[in-house]
Amino acid sequence: MSSRNTRPRTPSAALSPRGPRVVRILAVAAAAAVYLAGSGAPAAADDTAPVVSRGVTIPAFYHPPADLPAVNGTLIRTEPLPLGLSIPGLDGRPMPGTATRLMYRSTDSNGRAVGVTGAYIEPWAAWRGTGPRPLVAVASGTMGQGDQCAPSFALQHPLTLTGDTLSVGYEALAIYRLLATGAAVVVTDYVGLGATDRLHTYVNRLDEGRALLDAARAARTVPGASVTDRSRVGLYGYSQGGGASAAAAELQPAYAPDVPLAGTYVGAPPADLTAVIGGIDGSALAGALGWSLNGFAQSDPAVRDVIEANVNDAGRAALKDTSTMCVGDAILRYAFTKSSRWITGGRSLTAVIAAAPEAQAVLDRQRIGTLKPAGPVRVATGVQDDIVPHRQARQLAVDWCRKGGDVTYQAIALPDLGDKILTNHLVPLITDQGDAVAWLTDRLAGRTAYSNCWTMPLQP
Repeated sequence: MSSRNTRPRTPSAALSPRGPRVVRILAVAAAAAVYLAGSGAPAAADDTAPVVSRGVTIPAFYHPPADLPAVNGTLIRTEPLPLGLSIPGLDGRPMPGTATRLMYRSTDSNGRAVGVTGAYIEPWAAWRGTGPRPLVAVASGTMGQGDQCAPSFALQHPLTLTGDTLSVGYEALAIYRLLATGAAVVVTDYVGLGATDRLHTYVNRLDEGRALLDAARAARTVPGASVTDRSRVGLYGYSQGGGASAAAAELQPAYAPDVPLAGTYVGAPPADLTAVIGGIDGSALAGALGWSLNGFAQSDPAVRDVIEANVNDAGRAALKDTSTMCVGDAILRYAFTKSSRWITGGRSLTAVIAAAPEAQAVLDRQRIGTLKPAGPVRVATGVQDDIVPHRQARQLAVDWCRKGGDVTYQAIALPDLGDKILTNHLVPLITDQGDAVAWLTDRLAGRTAYSNCWTMPLQP
């Protein structure tokens, strides 16, 4: 078997002389319905040996072929996807729906063709709104950088737990609530998450936005799918997913005008990565800095050069280690780590970027809010969010309003639930989810959205 740690195009491996450290999971509580991942994979496709990431064998389905289709959104392959959490319906069909694993073509931030994996779910519930059954393209929140963390994998294995990795499919609640409305759902794994030929390019707006739009295109040709090119399309995402859905709403007019975008939910978006780095540094999610550096080192030589010039031995080891981690692993291993431990001279990552104009330029090009979004958008952000800072998320709404966007802005006012421990970031995800699904369902039903841009000076 081959290890993802030794595959090509892994910049962190080139930076590190040492292998990843083993994460030992001491205890975890899980529901009885949760499936423990790590079972055998089917025979390898394209004569490629199976890839193993932290003890989890990645199914051969996730290895992209050498030759990709010419058109974005074209299906490359599909197979049935058993849902890890489902119950039989009265008519014998599984609830909430029938799932299909898929791989489709997209284009990465360097203009190269890329195979992206994901999942389509045909709902058991009937659509009772106007028009044909709509489609929601879901951009998952942060799952990690290891292939075993892929959102489509999490739909089959809601909990992946080995001695080396811990991944929880926490997006299932939002996905199942959307399916209950009668809308079909397609989930993207993003570029390189699941697909074994490259690293996941974490929070790269072009990779994420394009992958989400191409997932919507691919869904229309999934065998047995009831959605068509006339189906209204909604985008849904929170945190990393909020950045992806926001980027997709900006990219849609030029990149995917054939996707009839009816509405976009943008929750806690990392719109300004320079500000977000400061929020993540030293937090419970500090490991995400490794995913960002690994991803941009892969896609942008300028960032790779800055990393190689400034990262110390501890940083090199951490970058290699995080490249195969899921969120659970990263929290257990790197929670509250300061980036200064990884940088020569004890400087922070923020200071290194500020001193490197070429790296700062890469982050500036990632800024979301420079283009007018297509269709109505709902931006929600917790006023106490200190991981994906509230101020930069609010600024996205301001920027879009100034460009004439149809923006509904929602400041989620909650008490301060703890400094840098993720609660201020995660609790708004749950408290706002019902309103977010309802707002998006209204857009899919053709109901008019009313911008509240005029209230921005009054909202926190």
